[in-house]
Amino acid sequence: MKQNNFSLTRFLIKVLQGALIGLGAVLPGISGGVLCVIFGIYKTIMEFLADPFRKFKTHVPKLIPVGIGGVIGFLGIANVLSFFLEKYPEPSVCLFVGLIGGMLPSLFREAGEQGRSMASFVSMGIAMVLVFALLISLQIFSVEITPNFMWYIFCGCCLALSVIAPGMSFSTLLMPLGLYEPFVDGIGHLDFAVLIPGGIGGLATVILFAKAIDTLFKHHYSVAFHAIVGVVIAATVMIIPFASFAASVTSCLVNVICLAVGIVAALWLDKFNQRFAVE
Repeated sequence: MKQNNFSLTRFLIKVLQGALIGLGAVLPGISGGVLCVIFGIYKTIMEFLADPFRKFKTHVPKLIPVGIGGVIGFLGIANVLSFFLEKYPEPSVCLFVGLIGGMLPSLFREAGEQGRSMASFVSMGIAMVLVFALLISLQIFSVEITPNFMWYIFCGCCLALSVIAPGMSFSTLLMPLGLYEPFVDGIGHLDFAVLIPGGIGGLATVILFAKAIDTLFKHHYSVAFHAIVGVVIAATVMIIPFASFAASVTSCLVNVICLAVGIVAALWLDKFNQRFAVE
């Protein structure tokens, strides 16, 4: 009886971990991949994704409760995010910027876990320049992205990357392109016009890149992780609603408060993760 209770407890803990990972996958500023690392699940997930046929019997039973929790966390937060982004766009974005900014110290710490070299900082700089160049070019040439089947495939790719590449938050890439809100809204309302292409993109990314990313992080961890930090910094700067700070005193105050709340929440979450990470 004690063994059964222990097994049930373990199952519920895994479900809770999966729910937090699902939240991290969709919530701006938090990476599902980082939470996988924190909870000691990342290695199991990557081993399964890199060789699903051989690892099916040994790894799937371990991942089922995590998957159940992931779906609950992911779908549970999607509708909430969609509502706030539609009703309160600037304060919501400022809150998300604060979350991302507050997570940067932990990302930088994770990036240097296996040491830093000149190549690490070069990769971070190159990633920042490339993302700035891309997003500024879109603004200069007034390129408007209209969400469609192909762009939702791209969203699915970014979502999968946020799990298999620790530190990468898919919202960081989608928010500057104007794709985050419609993608999250579609997921929250179970819109198959969004879910199907998103699922295709996510599955294709896992099949094509899981093994390569696993190998990259094993052999070039510092360089790869610093590149992700560079992407996060550049994309975050580009989504800051600078104009809203100058709109009015009230608007500026609300945005600053949201920014501060996001930073504090992210720092608290990082402290919580360090103290209470479950092996």
